[in-house]
Amino acid sequence: MFTPTLSPEDLDHVLAHTRDDWEELRGQRLFITGGTGFFGMWLVETFLWANQKLNLGAEALVLSRNPAAFLRKMPHLAGQPALSFHAGDVTSFEFPEGHFSHVVHAATAASAALNAESPLLMLDTIVAGTRRTLDFARHCGAKKFLLTSSGAVYGPQPPDVANVPEDYRGGPDPLDPASAYGEGKRLAEHLCSVYARSYGIEAKIARCFAFVGPYLPLDSHFAIGNFIRDALAGGPIIVRGDGTPLRSYLYAADLAIWLWKILFRGVSCRSYNVGSDEDVTIDYLARCVAQTVGDDIAVNVLEKPVPNGIPARYVPQVTRAKQELGLMVSITLREAIKGIAEFVRKHDAKSRKLSLF
Repeated sequence: MFTPTLSPEDLDHVLAHTRDDWEELRGQRLFITGGTGFFGMWLVETFLWANQKLNLGAEALVLSRNPAAFLRKMPHLAGQPALSFHAGDVTSFEFPEGHFSHVVHAATAASAALNAESPLLMLDTIVAGTRRTLDFARHCGAKKFLLTSSGAVYGPQPPDVANVPEDYRGGPDPLDPASAYGEGKRLAEHLCSVYARSYGIEAKIARCFAFVGPYLPLDSHFAIGNFIRDALAGGPIIVRGDGTPLRSYLYAADLAIWLWKILFRGVSCRSYNVGSDEDVTIDYLARCVAQTVGDDIAVNVLEKPVPNGIPARYVPQVTRAKQELGLMVSITLREAIKGIAEFVRKHDAKSRKLSLF
């Protein structure tokens, strides 16, 4: 019996919107890289929930650099007959034996520190890891492959583009070492298209933007995670800037729905933006967290806005996902903030120590 850490309400929400899609995994095996991170934990727990509720008889194998250490943090996943772990690095792992029908490549943390301090390592991890995982998909006979790419492939969003669409042809500056993450994801997408054409793999591309929900690190470069951490500690919430940049946030339960739908039903080599199309300023976000998490929590904005300044944007257009796959943003920002705050309060120190493996 699987006893989840995520709330049954969130898991039932995902299942309700994906129930008909799981049938193709009945009796099959799924391989996941990055399965111990933020995205991966949601994929693993929603898979186990659907597998149990629908009696699919499916199995998932998760790649991890250190399975034993991960299971010490997540003991509720130990001993699950439908879940096993394969030790290895995403760039060089030994291929596990047997056939796998689906492969999800969700490895490579969106680490600002790694991107800034070790751009070569960031680039190598993304590109070599994607190629290694595609080689494994070919080796094991997988039919469908999902790449979790990023909105970083578009480069800086022009100020006159409110919501960046999938056919926008901008890109990161290739001469800027800080573009390693975005350029790496562009190369990863290109590898998917080459393998799809050469070997017949259905390569699905999910260009992911910004998210919030249980398992999001609260001590990284994610502004909303830091704001929630500060609010749960009683404040003040610190905005390290002028608060004018515009972002949007999709709750992790909706994220899981979108990723499963793209894997099962997305068109091969056709990108889908994943995220909310409802923008908010960072200043508004901080105040929304303050109001949702507790009473009388102060918000300190460290810089004053530049007169006549043009705020940076990072907001997707998601018309393609809505029209082609029937996807939607069904959980509001305040509900999302409330969901992660309740999760952290419930699990306390354990939640605060979550990190990627």
